[in-house]
Amino acid sequence: MTSPSTPKKTPSSARAGAASDVATSYEAAQEELEQLVAQLDAGQLPLDQLLTRYQRGAELLAFCRGRLEAVENQIKVLEGGELKPWDAA
Repeated sequence: MTSPSTPKKTPSSARAGAASDVATSYEAAQEELEQLVAQLDAGQLPLDQLLTRYQRGAELLAFCRGRLEAVENQIKVLEGGELKPWDAA
């Protein structure tokens, strides 16, 4: 178990790796990804933290892409197997 004196390392190490831990929803993953991008863009993190956050961002990006692809496939089924252009108007 992790000691209470290292709270900063616990969330990132607990989240890293497990695919089921990536996010609870597309929106949550997107929000976390936006926060990570802001941290990386700031350029104020030590190299090891940059790498850890980059890896987490890659996991979140893969999760979001997977969710979007799943929704697209559901739309194909609903549209009779043919993907039609989205008319947002």
